[in-house]
Amino acid sequence: MAGAQAELLGRRWVHSHEEDSETELVFRPDTYSFPPSRGRESFLLRDDRTFTDRGIGPTDRPEESTGTWDLEEDRWVVLREKDTNVVLRRLDIQSVSEDRLVLRK
Repeated sequence: MAGAQAELLGRRWVHSHEEDSETELVFRPDTYSFPPSRGRESFLLRDDRTFTDRGIGPTDRPEESTGTWDLEEDRWVVLREKDTNVVLRRLDIQSVSEDRLVLRK
């Protein structure tokens, strides 16, 4: 996934759990019209290769982490802790378009 497709990643992606399958997670841009939900996980991939990851904490309040990200082997988005460079998450991209990002579970 090189060139123009890699540029599609640079935005905030929000989990559209209604569209998930047994093997895939679906994310939509934050401008998408989502149905009501108690909370949604999301992550922002910036062009400067920094990210903000927002999840649902144990008290149902959002929790954020930040760091850097890279695209590896045109398939993996790797999220790393800023100071230690420890891998926090490795996202396996199945497809990406302007309005949909599909990751392997």
